[in-house]
Amino acid sequence: MHDFLELLRTNRNYRYTWLGQLVSEIGDHFNTIAVFSLILERTGSGAVVSVVMLSRAIPMMLAGPIAGVSLDRFDRRKLMLGSDLVRGLLGLLFVLTVRYEPLWPIYALSGALMFASPFFTSGRTAILPTIANAKELHTANSLTQTTKYMTVTLGTLFGGVSAAGLGYEAAFLINGFSFFFSAWMVALLKVEKGHFRPERKALTEQDMAKPWSEYRDGLRYLRSRPLLFGIALLHVGWAFGGGAAQILFSLFGEIVFDRGATGIGVIWSAAGVGLLIGASYSHWAGPKLTFKGYKRMVTAAFLLHGLAYICFSQAPAFWLACLFVGLSRTGVGLSTVLNQEQLLRHVDDAYRGRVYSTIETMTWAVMMLSLTAAGVASDAYSPRVIAAAAGCCALATGLAWAWGDWSGRLPEPEAAAFDRDSYEVRSQPRM
Repeated sequence: MHDFLELLRTNRNYRYTWLGQLVSEIGDHFNTIAVFSLILERTGSGAVVSVVMLSRAIPMMLAGPIAGVSLDRFDRRKLMLGSDLVRGLLGLLFVLTVRYEPLWPIYALSGALMFASPFFTSGRTAILPTIANAKELHTANSLTQTTKYMTVTLGTLFGGVSAAGLGYEAAFLINGFSFFFSAWMVALLKVEKGHFRPERKALTEQDMAKPWSEYRDGLRYLRSRPLLFGIALLHVGWAFGGGAAQILFSLFGEIVFDRGATGIGVIWSAAGVGLLIGASYSHWAGPKLTFKGYKRMVTAAFLLHGLAYICFSQAPAFWLACLFVGLSRTGVGLSTVLNQEQLLRHVDDAYRGRVYSTIETMTWAVMMLSLTAAGVASDAYSPRVIAAAAGCCALATGLAWAWGDWSGRLPEPEAAAFDRDSYEVRSQPRM
């Protein structure tokens, strides 16, 4: 905790980034809980929930390559600022869907909201080594991920209570204004060089005219580095079960345990607590791990995730379901923080936007398949059966990673891109 407070006290840019993250991500979950509860209240169908998730996943997947190339070409801060302003307006427009019975505006607004998101989410990750020096990077990554999980806990809990007690309009208004607050924080970011463009060779007219070629170059970069590619595949493996979870948490809260929006919020909050515990432990353990120890920790984390999720699927009582969800997400939080730090240390600045957006795109593409299958299956099979299958996917992912480690397919990179002490952070203002 002392490390976190010291970073927030001394690093002005990171402090503003963190405040924007804290408020906007809590607001995100107000929107998610309100949307899922609203459509389940109207339809009672898990398949409709999957349609909403598809309306979010497909635009996110399509936007990924565009966001990746843009973030590696242009000023990342300006792209993040534009994303926040657009999402703030879209968030407020959700208020209109409460009184309007047809579901298509929910689909349209959800899609537009998610199309704008990669420009911010991948951009925030890409600038982290720019606003935190080599000594701060571990703490900055841990705090960013820990905050992300803390907002899952608080946002889903308060979002469920807000939707149930204050109404859906209040939840959507909070979400919209949270983006505007984040935009204000992003606008305050400054470095001495005056911009947040990546350090790379100047683009030729031919480069500018062929963005797809530039994106393919980013894919080749990712594929040529076994550890980075392995981490990307780990995200894909998680998404096979993670997509189903987007629907299952709503089905368990609303239908299996009959607790409405509050039940959905509590399950998501239990997941957030687990993520928070996992991230906090990884902050403590990360610096003590060798590279071999890191890979073995990821294996153990995924096995915990899968086994606990299977137990969640069969839990007879609501409190037991929440307990096992928390344990499952402890494994996810632990592995995510450790893997994210490896990416931050080993991805070149010129490729960060494309690498992060590619991983995000791959994850959402697989989640789209997973949630579609779960949504369709929910009309024929019990949510408990679907959840057990999702847990088995997590187990298989952990075993695949363990095999890659055992067979020598995940070597430590020869040199970390961030080990230069560094052209990026020397211009970082402090206060």
